[in-house]
Order: sequence, then C-alpha cells, then structure tokens
Amino acid sequence: MSEPTRTWIREGKVDSDALHGLPAWLDPVVTCVQEIRSDQLKYAVPTDGEGRHSAVLILFGEGPDPDLLMIQRAARMRAHAGQPAFPGGAVDAADVDARAAAVREAVEETGLDPAGVRVFGQLPDLWLSVSGFVVTPVVAWWESPSEVWAREPDEVESVSRVKLADLINPRNRVSVRHPSGYIGPGFQVNEMLVWGFTGGLIDLILDHSGLARPWDRTVMVDLDIVTASDEESVTS
Repeated sequence: MSEPTRTWIREGKVDSDALHGLPAWLDPVVTCVQEIRSDQLKYAVPTDGEGRHSAVLILFGEGPDPDLLMIQRAARMRAHAGQPAFPGGAVDAADVDARAAAVREAVEETGLDPAGVRVFGQLPDLWLSVSGFVVTPVVAWWESPSEVWAREPDEVESVSRVKLADLINPRNRVSVRHPSGYIGPGFQVNEMLVWGFTGGLIDLILDHSGLARPWDRTVMVDLDIVTASDEESVTS
C-alpha cells in the first residue's frame, strides 16, 4: 500500500497554547508567523508529494539581549563547508513531525537541553529546488537556556548565540552576490557572513515582523567560487 501524498503547508502556524508567558519582545515575531503565507515569499512553493522533508530550528533566546542560536558548519564537510546555518536536518521516520525533527537535530548538533525549548509556531514550508528538500522553519523560544557546544565536530565547527540587535543593525547588513549573479541578503555578525537560505530566513522574519531597519543594499560582498560551490541547504 503506497503512502499518502504529503500536503505541504502554505501558511504560518502558531500554537496558541504555547504563547502564554512569551516575552513581549517576541510579539512581532508571533504576528509574523501567524500572518505569513507562501504567496508573500520569494521562495518557490513546493508541489504536494514532491521533495524530501527537512526542518530547521529558529530558536530565540533571552540572553542578556534577545538572540538566535546558530551553528557554523565544519570546514571539512564536503558540502556547505564553513557556512553559518540554523540547526536542522532531514525529518526522519521516527520523528512525530517537523517540530520534533528540528529540536532533535538541534540537540544532536549543539547539545542543548530540549526541556528548555518552547516551540510556538512554524513558517510555511519552503522549497529548495537545488537540493530537492522542502524545509519547515520551526520557531521557538529558549525559555530555559542551557550550555551549547559543537557536539558533532565532524559536522559543526562552532555554535554561537547571535544578538537580534546585531542582526537588525543596518551596519551589519550587506547584499551577497553569488558567482551565478544571484544577489541575496547577508549579515556580518559574530565573525561570520550569514547568507543563502539562512540569511534569507532571517531577512524574511525581520521584514515581515516589522523589526527591520533601512539598510544600504548597495554594500556588496562577492562570494568566491570555493565559498559558493554549494548552494546552502539544511541537509547534513
């Protein structure tokens, strides 16, 4: 008996039961997740039944300042070497859903304690035509932060908490030009250049939540052929 065709989600989803007690500074993000639809985004809409399912965890932490948990892929990896990303990977058969997969991958890659993570929503599923993956961006609050580190050094070079204020700061924003000619948003933070799919997700959230500030899109960073040899993906 064949498996039923997977129907991809075209609208953001919020778990209303998880919203109680969220910090007020997350309100714009919650509104963004509640209201966003695939037809508002620059990404291609996945065709039902096609693509391999994956998920990333967009984890907002209080810190001394609000921040996002990010990893930098190991330089020794054959694909996507050295690229900053959100924790994430393929949804396995044992995962209940994309949310469970995103948290599991984050635990495997960073060692965080999942008990301190409160998932409150997810963005529409996004199609990455180059890799054939359909990605569910899972959004969560790190209500009880724990120690994090590069738990899988063959895949993860480092783990960092990037301040939301630094991502919003116009001085840290650049346009990144791929050798193919494609230009997308980038962020120069924590000694990293965040670009590609991850940079696009951050740009999406800032823009649609109203948190973005005007920035100079003419400030250009050109990727070299080695850096851009693989299109950024969440696969690992």
